[in-house]
Amino acid sequence: MAIRELTCISCPLGCPLKVETDENGAVLQVTGNTCKRGEVYGKKEVTAPERTVTSTVAVVGGSAPLVSVRTKTDIPKGKIFDCMEAIRAAKIQAPVHIGDVVVENVCGTGVDVVATKAVAEKPAAGASECLRSRAALLPSAGAGA
Repeated sequence: MAIRELTCISCPLGCPLKVETDENGAVLQVTGNTCKRGEVYGKKEVTAPERTVTSTVAVVGGSAPLVSVRTKTDIPKGKIFDCMEAIRAAKIQAPVHIGDVVVENVCGTGVDVVATKAVAEKPAAGASECLRSRAALLPSAGAGA
């Protein structure tokens, strides 16, 4: 019989949990939690820990070079480094919208990596020059005062 001490992260209280397991690793009891979520978290953390992964992915032709991404749901903790390799290798073409799938079924987890920010397409090469030319023609705010 083993006892594992954890801090619950299911809510802001951060309850100190004690999870008691048998010799096969099966959870016998969770104590220290003030709500049901703490019990669920303690059992899950000891038997099958999972995490949400957040990172960035390169954007091709975008107004920003990177877009923030995250796994849509938790993935097994043991797959985090493989997931990060898949994210690091990924590129996405602009425009990018919030919720766009960037990596489908990352590392066979059944979980997609999705964009958490919008990135517009980069303006055409001549467009910014055109805007600067038009701005030069406009009277400045301080002129004529």
